[in-house]
Amino acid sequence: MNHASWINIVYIISCVLFAFGLKFLGSPATARQGNWMSALGMLLAVLATLTAKEIIGFQWIILGGTIGASLGAFVAMRAAMTQMPEMVALLHGFGGLASVFVDWSAYQNHTPDTVVVITALYLSILIGGVTFTGSLVAWAKLSERLPGKPLLFQGQQLVNIAVLAGVLLLAVPFYMTPAYHPVFLWILALSLALGVLLVIPIGGADMPVVISVLNSYSGLVACTTGFVINNVLLIVVGALVGANGIILSYIMCKAMNRSLNNVLFGAFAARKKKTEGTAKGEVKPISPEDAFLILESARSVVITPGYGLAVAQAQHAVRELGELLEKNGADVKYAIHPVAGRMPGHMNVLLAEANVPYDQLVEMDHINPLMDTVDVAIVIGANDTVNPAALHDKTSPIYGMPIIETFKAKTVFVIKRSMAAGFAGIENELFYYDNTRMIFGDAKDIAQKLVAEFKSAV
Repeated sequence: MNHASWINIVYIISCVLFAFGLKFLGSPATARQGNWMSALGMLLAVLATLTAKEIIGFQWIILGGTIGASLGAFVAMRAAMTQMPEMVALLHGFGGLASVFVDWSAYQNHTPDTVVVITALYLSILIGGVTFTGSLVAWAKLSERLPGKPLLFQGQQLVNIAVLAGVLLLAVPFYMTPAYHPVFLWILALSLALGVLLVIPIGGADMPVVISVLNSYSGLVACTTGFVINNVLLIVVGALVGANGIILSYIMCKAMNRSLNNVLFGAFAARKKKTEGTAKGEVKPISPEDAFLILESARSVVITPGYGLAVAQAQHAVRELGELLEKNGADVKYAIHPVAGRMPGHMNVLLAEANVPYDQLVEMDHINPLMDTVDVAIVIGANDTVNPAALHDKTSPIYGMPIIETFKAKTVFVIKRSMAAGFAGIENELFYYDNTRMIFGDAKDIAQKLVAEFKSAV
């Protein structure tokens, strides 16, 4: 058995580890095992690749690996949980850029001579360029370096169509004369521009879906790059990631009751915005001390987290509050909306990091039928995902989106810094319901005050 055969065997083992890693990521209880299996698969793949005879020197590989690993470790250790979505978006973007560089290098060293390779190279540059700049825009929106609202300008659709048409038309001369470098560079330049144009009109409320779509793109470009450099591992792994991203995007869109086309083309901005000042009652504030008196007698409590929980870094205090409620005899659950936060699974990761028991995390479809039996629902930093307007107000931008129906609970506590709107930019009707009480302040501070009240009552 020659050396190339051994490398392919290691690649197959890596693919199996990746497949099982993805499978294990389907459950919070096995997610860490899935991560470790995938990491091991990647380590084996890298080591096998480094033994390839085509490598003529390791000095640049060592230098690049050292710089990359150092930067990765530095960013990962400094990134707060609130920054996870933007970091994920940035990693997707650099994954796409890495594929573009590999394709560019392969193109410089060997002119593609078959239809399959030419097609793969063209798609790699197109998807890789869109992934890189699209991810940068998503990162800028998530980190508030760009406004979270849709960025629109006159004639935007015509510009998008013109750029897309230009990329598609350039495929003709590229197929006819693939060795002509200016065409290659024009395809790359227009692809980079297209990535920006496709993401800037998408609002912050749709960022979870955008991130999953970009995840799919990064997998697809890895797959097409595999065809360019004839690497079986990249083809298989890229297909796995691409399929995973597409499925996740579908799940996210289903959770929002919207089509992928509706999300990607900024339909949020196109709908009629709800006017300001449409309050249907008075807000009823309550102090943490008075809220404690109600919680003390509660037999069932559902905690509904949102992005505000991550901003306040309140997950540990909330977990301690949940434990004290359980010791007091209450049944405690955490209601997780699929698009809560700013990336898929954001709340799951946040609560798992605080060691909240996995069996207490309940999905939206399972918690809603139970909500009218709940004594107290505590909404922490969530807004659009609990807004009843989604169920009945046809003028609302979020009309038709399934929500966690906290309004059905006997009492609702909303912990919030202010009356500011959520990502969708609309007022939350829940704040004015008769059974809702607003607890204004920092989520971590409020949770700690409730914890202190429980401890002092012992």
